[in-house]
This record gives sequence, C-alpha cells and structure tokens, in this order.
Amino acid sequence: MSSHKARKPEISFADFDKVDIRTGTVVEVEPFPEARKPAFKLKIDFGAEIGVKKSSAQITKYYTPATLLGRQVFAVVNFPPRQIGPFMSEVLTLGFPDQDGDVVLGAIERKVPDGGRLF
Repeated sequence: MSSHKARKPEISFADFDKVDIRTGTVVEVEPFPEARKPAFKLKIDFGAEIGVKKSSAQITKYYTPATLLGRQVFAVVNFPPRQIGPFMSEVLTLGFPDQDGDVVLGAIERKVPDGGRLF
C-alpha cells in the first residue's frame, strides 16, 4: 500500500522552504466522472494574494460535496498546473493514506486566514 512507502532522503530547510503549502477554504465542489479514479473537482479560495484555484482530489471515500464545502484544507500552491483528463488542476490538495490507501485530509485545528503558509 502507498501508506508504507520508504522514507524520502534528508533535505535541507531551504529545500522544504521552496514548497509553498497554504490554507484555503473549499468554495465549490463538483463530481469528476471523467477521472480514472473517483475524484472531485474543487475550487479553493486562498485569499487575496493567491485567489481561487482549482484542484482534482481523490477524496470521495470519506467526503461528500456537503462535507467539503466551507472546509479549510492544505495545498501546495507552487507546482505547475497539471492536466487531469479534461480538467486543469492548479494546486495539490494534501492528505494522508489510511490503511487501505484512501485519502484522509489533514485537519486545521481552528480557523486561520486563507492563504496562510505552513512553516
């Protein structure tokens, strides 16, 4: 399973600092029937500086559009856009695999401003 992947090599703080992980609020959720694996098309608001970005997320086992709408998530916002079928995913929504490899989103303990950077 993907949850048992080997550890990655050690990196410097400067390497970590290149990855721009931000908080955003899910403002729109649509089904993504064209995706090879079950997924949702999300629109996530990262605040004034970054704006609303699109993400394809394989998070259909534990989440529904109703439970995702208004939820804050973590995402990498500085990867190049990636074409997934007919959809251009602009950010990578982050989660962790459960024992079966299904995605569980990271939780933000309390509301923080959209666009806040993980450090």
